[in-house]
Amino acid sequence: MNIIFAGTPAFAAAALEALLQAGHQISLVLTQPDRPAGRGLKSQPSAVKQLALSRGLRIAQPISLKDAAVERELAELEPEVMVVAAYGLLLPQNILTLPRRGCLNIHASLLPRWRGAAPIQRAILAGDCETGVSIMQMDRGLDTGAVCLSQPVAIEDRETAQTLHDKLAAVGARLVVRALQEQSRPVAQDEAHATYAAKISKTEARIDWTRPAAEIDRQIRAFNPVPGAQTSWNGQLLKIWRAEPVAATGEPGCVFQVDADGLVIAAGAGGIRLLEVQRAGGKRLDARSFLAGAPVAAGTRLDN
Repeated sequence: MNIIFAGTPAFAAAALEALLQAGHQISLVLTQPDRPAGRGLKSQPSAVKQLALSRGLRIAQPISLKDAAVERELAELEPEVMVVAAYGLLLPQNILTLPRRGCLNIHASLLPRWRGAAPIQRAILAGDCETGVSIMQMDRGLDTGAVCLSQPVAIEDRETAQTLHDKLAAVGARLVVRALQEQSRPVAQDEAHATYAAKISKTEARIDWTRPAAEIDRQIRAFNPVPGAQTSWNGQLLKIWRAEPVAATGEPGCVFQVDADGLVIAAGAGGIRLLEVQRAGGKRLDARSFLAGAPVAAGTRLDN
């Protein structure tokens, strides 16, 4: 099948790999322009671009699809369908209707729940027990199109955004290949059950220790690996990568207990045992290694 593929991060690269392995013809890969990344802020190609280059695929990186020249380029390819996965650019109506079968989007939730930019993080933050992947026929709305196929995925107790991302990427890759094979009839979404997964802001990463430990635990897991839940210790930024809720009492934000298993911080209800942390400019350390280089006494306060 003649496909134009549009995607940018690793989630999308998994789908592109699956389409190639299934024998589909990828006539063009659309991906975001290279961005500065890493400590050196050197320009880096996206995961999708790296894969496309390794396979010798034709690549385009327009800054917008609202360009007559871009539309002509796509039209000349006469695609049967466009597959979109975490691309990062809005598709105007003339692009949505250009392929004979329209545009299919791989979305990391069970639509209509968690439409929008951050469905994986929002599902964990909300304490959902289940999420999934939806293959959606795109329309002009934000993730409002009819759903062709979907598959649920359980959210485990200690799930992080990274582990859930990886599971959903694998499911999405398989599901889009199946959707192209089966050509299922799309089913309209139930608007009454729609929720919105707003983009994650950096301010949300700051831990409020007056909140219950269960909520803080979900925050830490939802923001691993990006942007990383954070607090302050001795006036320094401290990121918390792994933790677990435990029984504790005391002033929220104060160290309740220090032992060989780490340190426990009192929350609004219960406590959080820190298992892996990182000081500004430092490496990620397990709690024992952190305490060896930075002794912390019970009663020490972590700032919000």
